[in-house]
Amino acid sequence: MTSPELTATVRALRKASKKGAALWGALADELDRSRRSRVAVNLSVINRHTGEGDVVAVPGKVLGSGEIAHAVTVAAFSFSETAREKIAHTKGKALSLTELIDGGMEPSKIKILK
Repeated sequence: MTSPELTATVRALRKASKKGAALWGALADELDRSRRSRVAVNLSVINRHTGEGDVVAVPGKVLGSGEIAHAVTVAAFSFSETAREKIAHTKGKALSLTELIDGGMEPSKIKILK
């Protein structure tokens, strides 16, 4: 890993997982891979697998392909500009993974999409 932002995010996820939530450790393991094997999720997949008000964590990048029909909170390492615009248009939220940790969301209510 050469990106300081990626290194800081993985460290924050590992630190949060030591407090008892395995979800954060799973996200850290997914992000700690090479860039080539990191996930990229389209908005159409998020739309298909979520409902109104759900919270989703993506251990990679969210891409703007497809449409999203309901408001969801999406946390990811990075977003395309189109994805951010479409999420904001539906009154949803686009957060970084560290913002999700700091937000105090209960880990059992978060879905991981990859």
